[in-house]
Amino acid sequence: MTDAHDLPYCFPPHPSPRKPSFKLPAGTVDTHFHIFGPPEKFPWSPPEKRVYTPPASPLGHYHQLMAHLGIDRGIVIQPMAHGHDNSVTLDAIARSDGRLMGVAKVDDTFTDADLDTLHTGGIRGVRFNMIAESGGTGNLALINTVVERIKDRGWSLTIHAKPDGLVQNADWLAAMPVPTIIDHYGRISFADSTGQPAFQALLNLLRDHEHIWAKISCIERCSAMGPPYADAPEFAHALVAAAPERLLWGTDWPHSQRYTIGEQCDTGELIDMIPELLRDPVIRKRVLVENPLRLFPFDH
Repeated sequence: MTDAHDLPYCFPPHPSPRKPSFKLPAGTVDTHFHIFGPPEKFPWSPPEKRVYTPPASPLGHYHQLMAHLGIDRGIVIQPMAHGHDNSVTLDAIARSDGRLMGVAKVDDTFTDADLDTLHTGGIRGVRFNMIAESGGTGNLALINTVVERIKDRGWSLTIHAKPDGLVQNADWLAAMPVPTIIDHYGRISFADSTGQPAFQALLNLLRDHEHIWAKISCIERCSAMGPPYADAPEFAHALVAAAPERLLWGTDWPHSQRYTIGEQCDTGELIDMIPELLRDPVIRKRVLVENPLRLFPFDH
């Protein structure tokens, strides 16, 4: 049995992100962030079912971040550290005054009644981490079973995979019967060209399949140069050229699984990169404001 003391402890998010000079358009949706704890109210999943211990990053902190950065709405992504107990995500949605919706972590043990409860609570999608070293699963049969259960609910599927997983599973992703979102550029390295196989696989999926979406998020992980992330724009521009109507943006706050001094990023700095990633103001508004509403229909 894994002891919690054996798990690496993440650095907390940047405590004082800068105020961005770029003003986000009204209605901007952050489609990817997590709420962690506080653990005295929402305990971490058992040590044997997670690979790290996060710092508390509660809803109140995210609400402050929204005001500081100019974000109007958000999509809470159930984090691995809380496992299949989606209480932390449902609580955040319930206390958001209609400003948040969510994506849950689900497996084949969830009943129709369980899924109904999630839907009532503001969940409109499921996410699978397929990266083994971060506690993910490569069980395609399990994912297929869950997709079959959600496909008539109007939910989406989000996939977090590394480059080799994206390439190996491209045909499987192409056959999905629900809107399918690929996280974080497929976790490619911007050190390699836009011609690298995984990025080409992502571009081909976007061009050829109207159910495939992608997130312009996590440039700080993909960048080989670090801030101000000068290697990021060409990859975003290629995604925009492929399918601007099926792109989303997210902060990935609180930027978990940072274990080294200097590795944590400034979310305000990421906001200021948006005009570089999305140069056309019309497309910028589409990605930040309009596209998310097609998958996450806020009531107001």
